[in-house]
Amino acid sequence: MKRSRTPWSTKLRPEMKPKVTTDPKGRGQMLLPTPGLVAEEISTIPFGHLLTVSGLRLRLARRFDADLTCPLMTGIFYNLVAGAAEERLEEAQPALAPYWRVIRDDGSLSPKTPGGPELQAQRLREEGHSIDQVRARLVVTNFREYLFS
Repeated sequence: MKRSRTPWSTKLRPEMKPKVTTDPKGRGQMLLPTPGLVAEEISTIPFGHLLTVSGLRLRLARRFDADLTCPLMTGIFYNLVAGAAEERLEEAQPALAPYWRVIRDDGSLSPKTPGGPELQAQRLREEGHSIDQVRARLVVTNFREYLFS
């Protein structure tokens, strides 16, 4: 796992509050999430199920009556949650949230999470998923069958 000088858990910023604002690109009301909110939503994904990044953003937006969720902030906070989850697992504590259940929209695994796609694949295999190598990417086999709605 990638090491950070600052522990992942201190980057979660529990004092942050979500905010709904007007999207500067004119797409409507946009939710600016928090790391805690992203972790909370990921925690609702049941064992053996998956959620795409777009699905995560949509679920967050709906909770706040927004039209969309900021994709940049969601991605950054997803990686923070993943790092904090792995940090806790290394300390033999329960994961903050099962980040490994969040996949890209095409079923591929995130190359940016701590531990990379290989660690995410290992965690998904532990939940019974099959992983294929498609070119240079790891992809969950038949991922649409396991999507959480």
